[in-house]
Amino acid sequence: MILRRLARPMLASIFIYGGINALKQAEGHAEAAKPVLDKVGEQQDKLPDALPTDPVSLVKIDAGVKIAAGTLFALGKFPRLSALALVGSLVPTTVAGHPFWEAKDPQQKQDQLIHLLKNAGLAGGLLIAAADTEGKPSLGWRARRAADKASKQAHKATERASKQAHKASKQIQSTAASARDVLPV
Repeated sequence: MILRRLARPMLASIFIYGGINALKQAEGHAEAAKPVLDKVGEQQDKLPDALPTDPVSLVKIDAGVKIAAGTLFALGKFPRLSALALVGSLVPTTVAGHPFWEAKDPQQKQDQLIHLLKNAGLAGGLLIAAADTEGKPSLGWRARRAADKASKQAHKATERASKQAHKASKQIQSTAASARDVLPV
């Protein structure tokens, strides 16, 4: 319990800080994201019209996700969902911000690769957090258990109904036999 209370804010801090920084410098971040967004823009006709496509708006939305999800994660509110939101936000940020494959200078390539690997490590930590059930059974386990329990109850109910039907059949046969004995033929 104490580990989660310490680790979540530590992990969330980079996202909250990055989100605030992106809001303050949205134009600069949008400029850095522009090459990736241009490639995505080629598919723009397939995107819904309501979805913003200008780089500054996308950077601000991403910053808002980082701040909101990071804060929720740090506070332990909806930690699994907020961890997934942070992973979703981290992927485009990493691809846009650290394209080591495009760097010509060996030192710049090395720096960008280190940042990409750091973000991959953060994503790994977030995925572990997204799977963390805090010692409680997972939803999948609970669903399987409930299905098994319902199946057993249905089987028992079927057996009881079958026994009752058999008992009723015997009683009907007994009553019919008694009626034959009493009634003249």
